[in-house]
Amino acid sequence: MRVSKGTIIVLVSMLLISIFLANVVNLLSTEGMSQKTPTRDKFLRITDSSDHLLWFLQISDLHISAFQDPFRIIDLKNFCSRTLDVIQPRVVIASGDLTDAKTADNIGSQQFEKEWQYYKNVLNECQVRQKTVWLDIRGNHDNFNVAGSSSKHNFFVNYSMQGRANPRSYLYKFSKGSDVYSFIGIDACLDPGPRRPFNFIGKIDQSEIDEIQDLIAQTVSSGSNYTIWFGHFPTSCILSTGDMGVRSLIRSDPNAVAYLCGHLHRLGGLVPRMYTLQRAGFLELELGDWKDNRIYRLLVIDHGMLSFVDVPHGQWPVGVITNPKHALFVNSAKENLQSVRESTHIRVIAFSLARVDFVKVRIDGGDWIELENVRGPLFVQEWDPSAYLSGLHTIDLHIKDIHDRENFYSQPFVLDETRLSFGLLSRLALMTDASTIFRLMFAVTLFMCIFPLIVLRLLHRLYEAKKWSPPRLRGNCCRLWLRKLWILATVDRIFWPVVLYPLYLCCGPWSIGYLVEDHLGVIFAWGIFVNGSYLPGSFTYAYGFIQLVTFQVPLTFILAHGVDHNFQYRILNTQKRKTICGHIGLHLPFLLIFGIQVQMAYLFWLAYGTLAFILGPLRTWSLVLAAVLWYNAIYLPEKCTRKAAHLFQVVPVSEEYGPSGSADVGKH
Repeated sequence: MRVSKGTIIVLVSMLLISIFLANVVNLLSTEGMSQKTPTRDKFLRITDSSDHLLWFLQISDLHISAFQDPFRIIDLKNFCSRTLDVIQPRVVIASGDLTDAKTADNIGSQQFEKEWQYYKNVLNECQVRQKTVWLDIRGNHDNFNVAGSSSKHNFFVNYSMQGRANPRSYLYKFSKGSDVYSFIGIDACLDPGPRRPFNFIGKIDQSEIDEIQDLIAQTVSSGSNYTIWFGHFPTSCILSTGDMGVRSLIRSDPNAVAYLCGHLHRLGGLVPRMYTLQRAGFLELELGDWKDNRIYRLLVIDHGMLSFVDVPHGQWPVGVITNPKHALFVNSAKENLQSVRESTHIRVIAFSLARVDFVKVRIDGGDWIELENVRGPLFVQEWDPSAYLSGLHTIDLHIKDIHDRENFYSQPFVLDETRLSFGLLSRLALMTDASTIFRLMFAVTLFMCIFPLIVLRLLHRLYEAKKWSPPRLRGNCCRLWLRKLWILATVDRIFWPVVLYPLYLCCGPWSIGYLVEDHLGVIFAWGIFVNGSYLPGSFTYAYGFIQLVTFQVPLTFILAHGVDHNFQYRILNTQKRKTICGHIGLHLPFLLIFGIQVQMAYLFWLAYGTLAFILGPLRTWSLVLAAVLWYNAIYLPEKCTRKAAHLFQVVPVSEEYGPSGSADVGKH
């Protein structure tokens, strides 16, 4: 049986797509992760005892600003006074972006000492040091326009709680009863830290990896039972230039329970609960921002089980069901589910502004059962777990204080090997590699910009050499645009700039200017050179992707339409003289994308200054290129379209038309 070329292309395409999807599914799956069964040494019988119990808080992306939303500061002060007084956490993790570091127009970026003073004053006025251990760490906003750790603009050192003693990654550990708890903070900020937007992806180099490995060794040697890792960037947004990635580092810690982070701001509300279980065997939990959503997190380690709840600021009462644990967050590589199966009590941690009146639970919609307050915020009630050893079950929680404030919670739980799955968007955001995705997006879009035009030009060469028959161009819209692009591919003065400009973006400098403080730097797609340092390309690829999608791709189609219009009007003479509306319809698409590019160039000028604007092939020079190409497309000389005229079975007007202009132009 004869197989057509089209069939072969479809089959090969399906095979490649299947391989790609299989790799993605394998990446996002947690089935292949190490699921070694915990030893009996990790078994702790869960009773009504208040031993083996620790609770702490996390807050992230404060974005304290000298220009925007003063209520961020007011609400933070309320959190540091009232919320800390009620919950009394042993530790508070502040996981980066402590300050906003953006100018009043919300476009430029630099460090403002006043914002850091606001941050320090709130903590001092609320006497946070006397209430808890405040573990803060830098985020990318705290590193905008900072030339290095010794820079005078590195205000984190002088105004944060940990900056002076721990300017980068650090370890904090303590003992409570027979348990040792460790907290390892990862500082993945770029060094130096450029202005936005090229500071979105973090990085750890070999020296930082060595330092973190030393911290891990300290936790192991001290007999730590649990290690909580935290940082600003999700692991998907941390680039490693050493021999280990951040996930491998956390996996090398035998006591790692979870990695807590921020940075992604719930992806603009698209993923309000961004959690996953990494294949390396630890939970990664991204926290919604304080900036706009005023969210904080209450976490509890109860008899080796980590439970948590994300709480809107000002919502009371607050509660966490610690036994039985939420089914979604069970991690059999780190936790012994046998402790829950043989437990004797349901356990709840509850807080409110006033004394808690009652805490009640019900299982699978049954009768409400009131829990007894044992000590502090711990409420317990005897139960028989043998009645729930198989399948998925639901436990509901009702908390009410003496001032009639009340709250309800509900969560699934399992006592067998049943497992729930995290959301696809959560896994995509946290389990992939953002730098790789940005590179892929840039490469695919670049290929789409160049390859079709090159193919059309080669096909035209084959046609001219009489080695290939011309295509039939009658029919639908796709064929119409194929003709337009085909004509563009035959016009040298349009084709070569349209093809070479995207290729230039791959290798040539995008801009030269003052990228960090007073230090000149050069931006390439594959990296940034500034202040004697090289920052590998990561978000630069996303920036280039945006340039291609918003400018290069639409410009190519607009130029193809312009060249085709010129061809139809001047060569085939098939269009009537344009009216004012016709001229507006012809030029408006170009003016729209040109206007967008002008705005992007203006924003780039505000972000990086006049020198970067002038020496900016990516933004500024592309405007000149677009204007020249559009002029050539509209006023293209007749000789430039002779090749297309031959393809569409016509001869140029000057050769065939008589004085009356009534010669037959043929069909196309």
